[in-house]
Amino acid sequence: MAADTRDGAPFQDEEMGAVALLARRIEANVASVILGKDEVIRACVVALLAGGHLVIEDYPGVGKTLLAKALARSIACRFARVQFTPDLLPSDVTGVGVFNQKTGEFEFRPGPIFANIVLADEINRASPKTQASLLECMEERQATIDNATHPIAAPFMVVATQNPIEYEGTYPLPEAQLDRFMMRLSLGYPAPDAEAALLAEQTTRDPFAELDPVADAGQVLAMQKAVGRVGVAPALHRYVVALLTATRSSRDIYLGASPRAGIALLRAAKALAVLRGRDFVVPQDLKDLSARVLGHRIILSADARMRGQSEEAVIAGLLAGVPVPGA
Repeated sequence: MAADTRDGAPFQDEEMGAVALLARRIEANVASVILGKDEVIRACVVALLAGGHLVIEDYPGVGKTLLAKALARSIACRFARVQFTPDLLPSDVTGVGVFNQKTGEFEFRPGPIFANIVLADEINRASPKTQASLLECMEERQATIDNATHPIAAPFMVVATQNPIEYEGTYPLPEAQLDRFMMRLSLGYPAPDAEAALLAEQTTRDPFAELDPVADAGQVLAMQKAVGRVGVAPALHRYVVALLTATRSSRDIYLGASPRAGIALLRAAKALAVLRGRDFVVPQDLKDLSARVLGHRIILSADARMRGQSEEAVIAGLLAGVPVPGA
């Protein structure tokens, strides 16, 4: 995302101002553990406020799991971690019915998915059947086990991690699964100064162990409801549609973005607008989030891949060709 710009008037709604203040406290809390990655942390908080899920894809050892745990620790809510492995079963994620000999009936024992924030660590190491067990949970906020539907309490967020270079023994996430993640993030290696500070800090103490919550589940739910009231002009709806249409007609893209992608982009832009001090969305909010929201939802053509194009580069090109409202 581009540098933070406060190009809006001060909040007229005191609640929106309180949401922005609390969101920045969450950002600062996570940043005390994850050094030098302010933009990525902001994207995580945007997804949290927008009620979306995250997939963090990067090399081993750069802090993917620590980022997810720090975000969860910053909120006093139910947290669960699932280590995805080839032998993990769907029931290990969603839960299972257990026969009670005293009552003569089956009792449902919920799995780790029934938490507020769920860390799906190395999600691409589980079988497609186990990965598919998350589809209903992520989209409909419920799980169906033994023909019985069990709702998942809000707020609910799945943070998945995966390694993009080690493919042996992995099962790449299908498009239907990826489409349910609001954003795909990459941490990358830290800058030299940040890495030096990290070495000095984390070899003498454990900053994660000292991390305290700055919000609770009820506050997060209230923040999400407030973000939903952020204004979006009709011209911006048409702008998003034009961008989605461009992904579907580009010769560099084999499969374009879905309508769900447009919904995710607008929801994320609303959250980013609040963090930038506004109760309305501007085109720059949408442009700054487009690569992270749309990048994992498109499939590049064979020609584009042969030319070494990335999804982010293709989307940047499309953004340059779509007229901006009011420009």
